Amino acid sequence: MKIDIQNHMLVPEHEVMTEDEIIKEFADVDYDYRNLPKIRSDDPVVKTLDGVQPGSVLRITRKSETAGEFITYRIVED
Repeated sequence: MKIDIQNHMLVPEHEVMTEDEIIKEFADVDYDYRNLPKIRSDDPVVKTLDGVQPGSVLRITRKSETAGEFITYRIVED
């Protein structure tokens, strides 16, 4: 039996961002997006995503009872 980790209730949604999304999202910040927290390319969720390579930026969306939705970003590393 194989479990789809992306559909597990405890795993937040992970999306690979396009170059246009990265430029738009990080245009008004005082830091370089390449200094985002890291996520390893061998992370079980990362391995299920299409088009992920070192340097890709992931948008991770968590459901929150207090905030509704909490979005965080990670950059993929080897």
